[in-house]
Amino acid sequence: MTLISRITTNSQAMGGKPCIQGLRLTVGTIVGLVASSYSDQQIIQSYPYLELEDIRAALSYAAWRSQEIEVLLTTG
Repeated sequence: MTLISRITTNSQAMGGKPCIQGLRLTVGTIVGLVASSYSDQQIIQSYPYLELEDIRAALSYAAWRSQEIEVLLTTG
């Protein structure tokens, strides 16, 4: 299983935001905690159903999404 495969989206859960697979915990929440200097251990203590790989997956997903480039389309 790749890290990114741990991230899913579901339009019926959490407004379609990317979440850890099977959980109602968004990538944004995890990335925000890491950005706020929470350690992996502190995050897992707060969300004991998380695994270390889930945190890594959220960071990998956020990094991947930040590399996207928006291309403007012009008409004819």
